[in-house]
Amino acid sequence: MNFSLYIAKRYLRSKNSTNAINIITIIAMLGVIIGTLALFIILSGFSGLRTFSYSLLDSSDPDIKITASIGKSFLYEKNIDDALISNLNIVEFSKVLEERAFLKYGDKNHVAYIKGVDTNYTSVLKIDTMLWRGFWIDREYKNTAVVGFGIDSKLSIQENLKPLEIFMPKPGTGIINPNSAYRSVKTQVVGIYGGAEEFINKYVFTELEVAQELMGYEANKISGIELKVKNTDNVDRIAEDLQQTLGSKYKVQTRAQLNELYLKVINTENFVSYLIFTLIVIIALFNLIGAIIMMIIDKRKNLKTLLNLGTTVKQIKKIFVYQGFLLCVVGMITGLLLGIVLVFLQQQFGLFKIGPDLAYPVEFRWFNLFVVIATILSLGYLASRIASSRITKNFIES
Repeated sequence: MNFSLYIAKRYLRSKNSTNAINIITIIAMLGVIIGTLALFIILSGFSGLRTFSYSLLDSSDPDIKITASIGKSFLYEKNIDDALISNLNIVEFSKVLEERAFLKYGDKNHVAYIKGVDTNYTSVLKIDTMLWRGFWIDREYKNTAVVGFGIDSKLSIQENLKPLEIFMPKPGTGIINPNSAYRSVKTQVVGIYGGAEEFINKYVFTELEVAQELMGYEANKISGIELKVKNTDNVDRIAEDLQQTLGSKYKVQTRAQLNELYLKVINTENFVSYLIFTLIVIIALFNLIGAIIMMIIDKRKNLKTLLNLGTTVKQIKKIFVYQGFLLCVVGMITGLLLGIVLVFLQQQFGLFKIGPDLAYPVEFRWFNLFVVIATILSLGYLASRIASSRITKNFIES
């Protein structure tokens, strides 16, 4: 057996001659436990939050979206239709037309986006499953609309009582006649949908024909095509192939590209939180350095005996490197076990809630576990090396 490791284990199990040193050691151990626990919990929390955010994006954004490279709209031509139908990786696609519009309900006004969709839209995005009340757009009824919960709250919409008026400014230059500056249509709100905060405050869904009428577009003029693919793992490759097929006139973007800034913010917050809690762990490990130094001073007579028996200074240094590292390992394992238990309790019982009906999302990931282990062990080893570097031959013999 490694001599230094054997002595380190003996020192770890035995009590120090001074009670204050035992207390300092316990405090150092608690610091490692709490630091490990906090680091694992925060990483699991951000993993859960990321997954929860992605699930909301799954309901609001398609796997792939095709838009015009220049301008806001384009004609849906036969070459596009042939490219989409012949692509075996595409399960469904839907034509959409969206533009900013002015809403009026009774004496209340609001600005939002009108989004005209065809009958295939719910096959691409399961937004009909996110309805809080009412039903989705039905072709049997003309001029119907489904609005987000945020818009519903701002306009105080009561279904089937008043029509929701949608106004769209007419394009043109020169002198504007206020009486003919807008196109308008009256719609009946038949459903309210939920989802992410930005999403529920953004869209009024209606039939594609209603949006085209508001904007004065012909039947085959749209602003985008939203696609559902067979295998989302290959979505980047599918998007690249479509871009090559359709050419530079069109912009083909995946869900991640559509929400690039949003995803960057989440990942940046995760990384910054990791750095902050790693700093807390580093501060906690100062207690470990202090505890090891106190143990070195307490064991000076024993170290002198070991030196006289032929033990080298390097081996004596290793004793306290191992001792500090073992203290760190015990604290880390305890903290991780507590963290894993708390994560699974939160998943099962929702102990901490964001709202009355929504538990804070957490997710156990092996990657987070490995990150915590690597962080704690590397910092613990470094702290032990720093503390043991105080040992010299003169120090032992003095």
